[in-house]
This record gives sequence, structure tokens and C-alpha cells, in this order.
Amino acid sequence: MLDQKLIRENPTSVEANLSLRGKVFNISRIHKLTVEKKEIDIEISNLQSESKKLSKLIGLEISKSQNSNSEELNELKNKGNKYRTEISEFEEKKRILENAIQKEILSLPNFPSKDAPIGKDENNNIQIKTWGDPLKRENLKSHLEIGESLNLFDSIKTTKISKSRFITLIGNGARLERALINFMLDIHSENGYLELMPPALINSESLQGSGQLPKFSNESFNCSKDDLWLSPTAEVPLTAFHRNEILDFKLLPIKYVAFSPCFRREAGSYGRDTKGLIRLHQFNKVELYWFCDPSKSLEAHKSITADAESILKKLNLPYRLIDICTGDLGFSSSRTFDLEVWLPSSKSYREISSCSNCLDFQARRSSIRTKIDKKNQYIHTLNGSGLAIGRTMAAILENGQQLDGSVKIPEALVPYFGSDFIKPD
Repeated sequence: MLDQKLIRENPTSVEANLSLRGKVFNISRIHKLTVEKKEIDIEISNLQSESKKLSKLIGLEISKSQNSNSEELNELKNKGNKYRTEISEFEEKKRILENAIQKEILSLPNFPSKDAPIGKDENNNIQIKTWGDPLKRENLKSHLEIGESLNLFDSIKTTKISKSRFITLIGNGARLERALINFMLDIHSENGYLELMPPALINSESLQGSGQLPKFSNESFNCSKDDLWLSPTAEVPLTAFHRNEILDFKLLPIKYVAFSPCFRREAGSYGRDTKGLIRLHQFNKVELYWFCDPSKSLEAHKSITADAESILKKLNLPYRLIDICTGDLGFSSSRTFDLEVWLPSSKSYREISSCSNCLDFQARRSSIRTKIDKKNQYIHTLNGSGLAIGRTMAAILENGQQLDGSVKIPEALVPYFGSDFIKPD
């Protein structure tokens, strides 16, 4: 959430920063509301000050007067009652204004970082580097073909259980998924992350705090009777884990890693990646999350990205690192680095992790602060997939495919999977 004071005092700067996202933002309405609220705050403060003075005067009058029902005293009491009535009326106006401001401000995205590339869409993203030797040869199979030939998963029968774009993992497919989850959690835990396993059902306040609500309500599955939603990413409950808290500055950075099932409607993606493991309504992910000293979040962004990269390197999966342009940034992000893994069948790189620095945007929405120089300040939050499990499995199947139809398991994963290869029956 953006700073209300900044909107009130410098609306032109706010609009200019938001426009870097490639859209026109008109904040005249919310600016007007914040100015009105400030004026009411001043009125309330003045009335409260006068009311306190009057209370002292009434107290003195009572102490020196033998008649507690004198005309002078009654006039003072009536004046005090008027002050209280006026204060109450102004507080009601303030409450209405605060609700209106909250509704408006929650719809505004984060400011793009001045270090992010300027651009309108994904075509303006910048490749920072590549790593590994991409597999390139003719007649390579897709992970869907490999998975079906090795009986690793079934999407057809799953429609009897649920609907399209869900999948059931079978045998070595389920085994590989479990191996990847444990492998990633172990690596990140060894690297200083504390493992959490949050609920899959989360409340509206949690989604609002991380930035998914109100903008992305159509992307999430809602259990309306209970005000609960299926979590779209562990980023949401991890943000909410410290909602309304003042964190000990000495404990920062706090680094969490969490495995969670994720649920997304994927609205608008019909016809693209609807078969296989790339774009499902339910998928598993290992998420990295930092609560960070505001002065150190730029370095923390590099660190969390490197931690996600380390998984790809250990699995020997070729990838590239992308600096996301201002017009392609996520709603809550100020700057994002995407990791894209090589998928040989499509001869292209596909996103497998987004590592984002949200600055104080989520902390402000969730009221998460720390004390710096004896003053409460909003902390900075960072998140990144470490990694998306289904897409990692797809990359392993495609990059590890052998001429005899088997799949070579990355060496670092063998102790978790229990075998060097997945072979045809």
C-alpha cells in the first residue's frame, strides 16, 4: 500500500511514479479524500484541545463554587456537551472518509524501482545472463509425452475426480515430486531459512495484506461461506504470519521457506500450456520469503534470487535471469528478477521463479514494523519461488530425456529419488 501522506502532499509525484508501469493513473479523487481527512483531523484536534481546557475550567469552577447547579457552571457544561457532539460528528465523517480512502488506495500498485528497466510489456524485459548448456537436437519429446509414456501422471482420469487442468501424479511421478520438495526444503534450510508449513485456506485480510485482494479476486478460489480462500501462493500466509506485529530489529532478516499447494484459476490463459505441468489450477511450490531491514533490501533481493538460482544449478538445469521491466511488474513488486528454465521441446525458456522486492508495500498493508532509532518503521518484504515443483519436474523430464526413452535424474537429486534413471516398464 502506498503512503497516504505522500499521496496527500505530492500527488503529482505519485502519478508520475505509477505511470512508469505504462498506464495512466489519475489519483485526484483519493488525493481530495486525503486532504479532507487531514482537515477533519485538525478540526478534531482543535476541538479536543478546547474540550480539555473547558474540563479544567469546569473543575476549577466546581471546587470554588458552593452551588454545583449555578448558571455559570451549567453554561460551561452545555458548552462541553456541544464540543463532545461536534467531535463525535467529525469522527463519524472521518470514519467514512477512511473507508473510502482505504478502498481507493488498495487498488493502487507499488511504485516501480528506479533501477527497473523502463518498458510496456514482457518484450521490454532484459536478459541479464544465461547459465548452463541448453539441450538442442531434433525430435525431442515434450514433458507431456515423456510423462505419459513413462506413466508418471494422468490428466484424463483426473477429470473424473475434479475437472480439466488438474493432474494426478502416479508412481515415479509422485516419487519425483516428493523428492524435489524435500530436496529444495533441505537446501534452503541449510542456507539459513526457517521452514514453515502454513494453511492452504487463508482469510481475506491475508490476501489483502500481500496485495492479491481486491485486484485479483477473480484469480483465486473462494469458500464464501467461511470467508476463506485457497492460497494462490505461500507468499500470502507468510506475509500474514507477522501481520500487526513490531518485529525485533535484531532478528532481521527473518528468512522463511515454505512448501505449499497453490491454487489459481489462471483466467485468460485458455489454449496456452493447458496440457502438462506448466499451467495447472493446482500445483506445488517451495516459496522463499524475507522480512528485511529497509536499508538492506536491495542486497537481500540479490541474495534471495541467488538462493533460487542455486536449486537450478544443483539440478544442472540451464536457465536465464531476466530483469522485469516496469510495465510487466507484478502488482506488489517494485523490482523483479525472473528465472526462466530451458525447455528443449519448445526451444525456449519458461518462467520457473519470480524473485521480487516489494519494499514496504506489503508491510504497510499488513502493518508489519520494526523499531529503528526508537521509531516504528515499516520493514521491507521479499519473496521468490525456490522453485515451482511442477515446472521443475517438466524441465528435468525434458532435459534428462535419453534416446532409449528413459530419463536421467540429476545427480544431486538421486539420494532423494533413490535411482539414477526413470526407465520404461
